[in-house]
Amino acid sequence: MQNLKTNVSANAIVTVGLLVDITDFLKTELVIKELKAHGILLKNIKTIVYSDVLKKNLGTEYTAFSAEKLKWSGQIASVEINDFINEKFDLLISYYDIEKAILMQITNNSKAEFKVGFPSIDERLNHFIIKTEINNYNIFVSELFKYLKLLNKI
Repeated sequence: MQNLKTNVSANAIVTVGLLVDITDFLKTELVIKELKAHGILLKNIKTIVYSDVLKKNLGTEYTAFSAEKLKWSGQIASVEINDFINEKFDLLISYYDIEKAILMQITNNSKAEFKVGFPSIDERLNHFIIKTEINNYNIFVSELFKYLKLLNKI
């Protein structure tokens, strides 16, 4: 894993990539609702969700995947996930607090301009860390936008 480049774009946040581990956190819709409440348009939010065990009746409207999409060689065997990685989001929110190889690889390889996550994840992956519990999604998003405003990104 390489250190994150610190040359962050000065562009305003318009597009958001949301990477969520739904293994223990099932409130993805509420995170999206908070993002919308802070002015991010739903059409500008692209969400993918990870689960340790992917059930057939997961019932999610998002691209869902599990660790089986990670090959032994370290490559990701999913067009949708690779498209997500290659999309140049203004902001990537890595909404997971337990280090899992595939999630960390997606965050590390993402072409997003600005990355934010939790302190329990390798600090080299994100430009910004928000210290809160994963279930405090409203505090997470509120703090995120408070600092994005200070950084002139909104």
